[in-house]
Amino acid sequence: MELTSREAMLLDAFRRLPAEAGDEISALVRRIAESSSGTSISWSDEWSDEDLRDFTSAAVDRMDDPDPA
Repeated sequence: MELTSREAMLLDAFRRLPAEAGDEISALVRRIAESSSGTSISWSDEWSDEDLRDFTSAAVDRMDDPDPA
């Protein structure tokens, strides 16, 4: 099986982690995969106009909130 450049980069970064951190990330990835079966994730590196509006609105709301608890 041939890896894509993105997969190779991820694998290289994963291998650099201490064993305990790698175990934690592996467990997290398994939990995410189990909880999201049947859903689709967009891995696009670009933000849509709607994404930018939502992010900006949330950031402004956080700035306006005097007690961010």
